[in-house]
Amino acid sequence: MPPLVEFQNLSTHFKTDEGIARAVQDVSFSIGEGETVGVVGESGCGKSVTALSLMGLVSRPAGYIAGGQILYRGKDLLTLKPEAMRTMRGNEIAMIFQEPMSSLNPVLTIGEQIVEPLIEHRKMPPKAAWAEAIALLTRVGIARPERIVEGYPHQLSGGMLQRVMIAIALSCKPKLLIADEPTTALDVTIQAQILDLLNRLKQDEGTALMLITHDLGLVAELADRVIVMYAGRVVETGTVRDVLRHPKHPYTRGLLASRPVPGQRLRRLVSIPGQVPSPARLPAYCAFAERCFAAVDICRSGIPSLGLADAPHRAACFLAQSGAI
Repeated sequence: MPPLVEFQNLSTHFKTDEGIARAVQDVSFSIGEGETVGVVGESGCGKSVTALSLMGLVSRPAGYIAGGQILYRGKDLLTLKPEAMRTMRGNEIAMIFQEPMSSLNPVLTIGEQIVEPLIEHRKMPPKAAWAEAIALLTRVGIARPERIVEGYPHQLSGGMLQRVMIAIALSCKPKLLIADEPTTALDVTIQAQILDLLNRLKQDEGTALMLITHDLGLVAELADRVIVMYAGRVVETGTVRDVLRHPKHPYTRGLLASRPVPGQRLRRLVSIPGQVPSPARLPAYCAFAERCFAAVDICRSGIPSLGLADAPHRAACFLAQSGAI
């Protein structure tokens, strides 16, 4: 079966005062029907920009697609006219943004913001759209939805706002749902509720999920496959079991080592030294080399590829490919 979405050598750049920032470089991976793919990495690694490229929301003229394709059921989204992309966005592909407070319109009621896509995409009459808005809020676990639809974003807690964002994203029954850090800034109890909600929606609707997160525990619980990104490139990809139990790339190993382990007392958490390089000043070799515990001369000789496309577990690392680590 062909994939639902396929990124083929996607590159997204931005014009900045420092020069051209290569936020995403030659990114290739796919998402199948009903599959959950976790995209992980530190801030500044290109995860959200990849999702915004898919949604057609890269800010122009500073941002632009420098190359590649994004295929949705075989159709290249990058060739669509703005009107066609607006029809696709929200209807076929929806996104839960990272900051619900800044993503919702502060001067419109919650109900108005849920009703809009129902009228625009599903062509529902206003009365039916309002009834559906209340049903959606009930579905995502919000009590007293009849009152909530009349309220404004500033009157709700972070957890409730995240549920509202999920309700809006699900309003048109999309085939692909992009969740960008869906549990950021939420307490542990609310995080667990949101995760349970996403899991139930996936099972009930068969919706494919692109899960963008820093939380490897979240990936382990929800995802089928993992895409590890660093400095705008995919550095490792494979099933959750392969990547989390047998990581090949030193960066993935560093991410896993930096997690706190329940019940294990350490004086200090493990950390990866240094920081992600600026996308405007990337080296012409492995971008992780300066932070890598195993780097040798070959690591600074060029940019390693991911290897054979049909391999189930791949890593863009010279040493991993040669079996040296």
